[in-house]
Amino acid sequence: MFLLLTLFGLCLVAGPAAAAEEPPYSVVLHEGSFEIRDYPALALAEVTAPGDRNSAAYSGFRTLAGYIFGGNARRQSIEMTAPVIESRPQGTAGATSPPSEPQGWVISFVMPCGLSLEALPKPNDKAVTLRQSRPTRFAVVRFAGLAGDDSVAAETTELKAFLAAKGLNPIGPPVIAQYDPPWTLWFMRRNEIMIPVGG
Repeated sequence: MFLLLTLFGLCLVAGPAAAAEEPPYSVVLHEGSFEIRDYPALALAEVTAPGDRNSAAYSGFRTLAGYIFGGNARRQSIEMTAPVIESRPQGTAGATSPPSEPQGWVISFVMPCGLSLEALPKPNDKAVTLRQSRPTRFAVVRFAGLAGDDSVAAETTELKAFLAAKGLNPIGPPVIAQYDPPWTLWFMRRNEIMIPVGG
């Protein structure tokens, strides 16, 4: 995870000191560390990497960084955004499954606002796929510190309890979103678990 965060930090310092762009959303409900958010359709670059979450995140990040740093048909540089998103491949177990399971992880970058799926250059690496998500309502819990497997499992449990209390039904597995470069103090780091819910 340290190497992943180091690469993320290098991406951020390559440009201005301003914070990385984040995808737009509207807040439907806010209660403490929990939110219900509506996201529009987003263009994503993704790679599925094998192995446990840390090794998959590191290799997936490197592959996606290669794409946005010019590893594409137009040799076009694309601005790095936050967060880096980790999820299980569709049809496999959720984020709280044992990290040693062989299915791997999908690592995703959200493309900058203003770049539609059609406007994105074709990746040189066939492992990188481009897709557009649907507009989605997510239940989100925000937490500080390092997003280790124990923290992810505990926060996912808390978020599911929040959904049950609100009578909301998950319509997909949880995903992990990490926002910060490696020099951010651990207690100031922003992590989120996000679960898609019915409207």
